[in-house]
Amino acid sequence: MPMEPLPDLATLSLPDIARLLAEKKLPPVEQWNPDHCGDSEMRIARDGTWYHQGSPIGREAMVRLFSTILRREPDGSHVLVTPVEKLDIAVEDAPFVAVELKSEGEGRTRALAFRLNTGDLIAAGPDHGLTLRETAEGPHPYLHVRGGMEALITRAVYYELMNLALEEEGGDRVGLWSNGAFFPLDGAQ
Repeated sequence: MPMEPLPDLATLSLPDIARLLAEKKLPPVEQWNPDHCGDSEMRIARDGTWYHQGSPIGREAMVRLFSTILRREPDGSHVLVTPVEKLDIAVEDAPFVAVELKSEGEGRTRALAFRLNTGDLIAAGPDHGLTLRETAEGPHPYLHVRGGMEALITRAVYYELMNLALEEEGGDRVGLWSNGAFFPLDGAQ
């Protein structure tokens, strides 16, 4: 079964994105509880590249397909799950990477949408929060995707967010509104 072509975020309006998100149906991985079958011999690198047995998976459609059956377990590990098998997959940081940003509106009426490395679209808001974590390498921004899984926001997209927050918002806190929720980007909780 061929995968749908990836949408071009730049040509979509936020209502278009909302419609696409409402139409998207993912497999019900949270309802599947097969016995653990072993290791998939797969790894998702910090930059979002998927590997199998040490070699990058070059077919974008395969990565997109595998990403739909990815689940985070209660212990924080990740698995690929179907109704009949469950296989471990190593994830170096976050299983997804936010690679593109679209912003419409300003202040409390702003809406932010992201395209992930898998082609998925995510609208930041109450169910898909933005967080900033301090690490030894500096701040790392993340976007909640689903089921406890996050997307690491690329440096270029993070800079776009910070430019919006600093140039346009200008409030007491460095941060942005999206779909009715405020997300601080200054590291303070």
